[in-house]
Amino acid sequence: MAGTGRHRTATRWSWLWSDCALRRHRLLLTLVGAGCVALGIVVAVAVPDTDGPAWAMAVAGCLGAGVLLLARVAVALIRPNDGATP
Repeated sequence: MAGTGRHRTATRWSWLWSDCALRRHRLLLTLVGAGCVALGIVVAVAVPDTDGPAWAMAVAGCLGAGVLLLARVAVALIRPNDGATP
């Protein structure tokens, strides 16, 4: 029963969503997060207010994605065991 197809699928999904990327690509994820924040700031400065709510949504999306990614990397650094889940 341990080798059923359902069990292997669950193992694949758990491996996919593990913290492995945070350990291997921490610098890349930090750069992408900082790039998202920078892009949000550039869009907020470059796009005039007359374009309606679309520019505000673009700014919020860029800033939100960048902050969430940077926060996730920071939490992984703070947690014991090098950010890996036990």
